[in-house]
Amino acid sequence: MDRAHARGRTGAIIAVAVTALAVMTALFEVVHTELPGFAHRFFMSLAVLCGLCAALGVVYTCTASVLVGRFFARQVAVPEHFPAITLAKPLHGDEWDLEQHLASFFEQDYPGSIQYLFGVHDAGDEALRAVERLRVRYPDAHITVVADARLYGPNRKIANLVNMLEKAEHDVLCFADSDVVVDRDYLRHVVGALQQPGVGLVTAVYRGLCAPGFWPRVAAALTNYHFLPGVVTGLAIGRARPCFGQSIAMTREMLERIGGLAQFAHHLAEDHAIGEAVRRAGAQVSIPPILVRHACLENTFTRLFAHELRWSRTVRAADRSGHLGAVLMHPFALALLAVALSGGAWPAWVLAGVALLARAWLVCQTDRATGDKTSGLLFLPLCELVQFAIYFASFCSSGVVWRGTRFRVDRNGMLSPVRET
Repeated sequence: MDRAHARGRTGAIIAVAVTALAVMTALFEVVHTELPGFAHRFFMSLAVLCGLCAALGVVYTCTASVLVGRFFARQVAVPEHFPAITLAKPLHGDEWDLEQHLASFFEQDYPGSIQYLFGVHDAGDEALRAVERLRVRYPDAHITVVADARLYGPNRKIANLVNMLEKAEHDVLCFADSDVVVDRDYLRHVVGALQQPGVGLVTAVYRGLCAPGFWPRVAAALTNYHFLPGVVTGLAIGRARPCFGQSIAMTREMLERIGGLAQFAHHLAEDHAIGEAVRRAGAQVSIPPILVRHACLENTFTRLFAHELRWSRTVRAADRSGHLGAVLMHPFALALLAVALSGGAWPAWVLAGVALLARAWLVCQTDRATGDKTSGLLFLPLCELVQFAIYFASFCSSGVVWRGTRFRVDRNGMLSPVRET
């Protein structure tokens, strides 16, 4: 029944989108007919520009489809030895399937010692219930819990980590978000990459893990088929310099070299700032061909849009020129704009069809490269339009909402709370 309801809702949304496009096209046909020649030329010039960007976007999409396969076909480094690790996980609230997500880190095929370090700001945080259940499931695991309310800036995750690290016992530190799920060989691969010459930090790309419902599936699709291919392509052309907070591993010595974590307590994109600090220290940020899975929990369109908008503005704050160039990641939406602006010209319709086929091929190639079963092609057009709307909105404001608090983000990616009047 739920699947039938979801399919019906998807069909309704697509029907509304198609109707809106038809109305826009009809309106622009009227515009082309009724307005003077200069207005007609203006709209046609915009249509040509959108069409050219869409064509370049098709080229990008096909290139990304190939590069994703090559990225995950690389060999993973094998560890020379297995040092003891402190696995630090900041927690906040009883999230969906939290116990199972955390349990994936307890199931590691790793011969070295592991300290599981959990941190909260409030000793009564509901997330600690999952930790207590894990103590029962894994009685031999070395679990440490830190409850500390100290803050060092608006970034509460960084404050949590700073407080936790006072209890870290080992010199290899692995930070992972609470909603991340990993495979059994995760720590082996991370340690192998960290032991390579010149590497100071190891991070990992991620796919979406769907919570129940329609909109979490859309959120996962945005992660899997926009974010992931974009990162892989950026790495291949030497344009991307990412570091992902879902999974970061480094040594205590490297953390001390860059001056600790407290300095990042005012950053929105603290993960990006940490990666840049490591690079400035003369070390490399390694991204091995492994995946972690990040839970997509947004169960309404409003929550999905707000979450993705915050992430898009985070990317914009970290890399403004790269974010501007990311317009080429939206060939289908650009082609539809060309359709509307041209009054429904047939070349624009053909381009829209080609763009949608290219995006569908990227979906299939990405799933093949990551070993996942392809699904959700039915609502691919919807995902493309939602992602483009989020991308466009990211340029309209520098404000974000994070855990219920509204912040302004300056040109350096620094957070400052917005006082409501």
